[in-house]
Amino acid sequence: MKTPLSSAGRQGTATILLIVFLLAAAAGLVGLKAATDRIVREELPGSSIIYIPSGKFLKYATFGFRGLAADLIYLWAIQYYSTPTIDDRFDHLDHIFAIINELDPRYQDPYEVGALIAVQEARNVGAAFAILDRGAANNSDQWIYPFNAGHIALMTIKDYALAETYFERTMKIPGAPDFVERLRANAIFKKGDLGTSWETWLDIYERAADERTKKIASNHLYNVKATIDRTALEAAVAAYRERFGRPPADLDALARTGLVREVPKDLDGKDYVYDPETGRVRTAISPWRR
Repeated sequence: MKTPLSSAGRQGTATILLIVFLLAAAAGLVGLKAATDRIVREELPGSSIIYIPSGKFLKYATFGFRGLAADLIYLWAIQYYSTPTIDDRFDHLDHIFAIINELDPRYQDPYEVGALIAVQEARNVGAAFAILDRGAANNSDQWIYPFNAGHIALMTIKDYALAETYFERTMKIPGAPDFVERLRANAIFKKGDLGTSWETWLDIYERAADERTKKIASNHLYNVKATIDRTALEAAVAAYRERFGRPPADLDALARTGLVREVPKDLDGKDYVYDPETGRVRTAISPWRR
């Protein structure tokens, strides 16, 4: 009489069968890759990735080994996107990293590396924002994703309003560093909202817990005031030139003719430097060397 298999024995058999299945599937993928690699890419653009199924399919096809599948695709993606001979390799970049993100939403590296590849290699900031936005949605406790997006908006595409939005989101996440608030204030200045920029930097200055932060805020306040004053003075110089057919000899002439109520001074109480030939006004010292 045969003895029924114990529960542990049945589990062991099932595990062995699953391993055999996965090995066979892996061998099949290797064979499929070899076959597709023989296809001339000029004849079929993107041939290197036609064998990668969707993330939704892989979530079920991996039989619970989603993390392992995400690792394998991520490692393959690094190699694939570092192969310069594949001309069309960036065509489906966002899709590839979306698969990895769907398999393992908490897998941190693919979000950052995918966005980096999108910006530095593919020159596709839209894909970078899409990848980082997924990272933020899947990891709402991680400030790095909106921060990186804000940095791209600020430094790469000069979209200062978008940078302000991303930095504001970053500031709301626990653990975000203090300097993000200063980056937001700088973005506000660069987009031309000088009034809000002054108020923001003044708030940072008044709340500063250390002298270094206070000095940084003071320098920015100096720069904001100088920008406001310079804009007004240069506009008055242009009006003077239009009225009298020549530039004013000095800035005091603007006050004498009523074009300005009074000639402002910089934040340190010093006179601005005026060039009658160009009509330009500047500070006597750089804001960052005070």
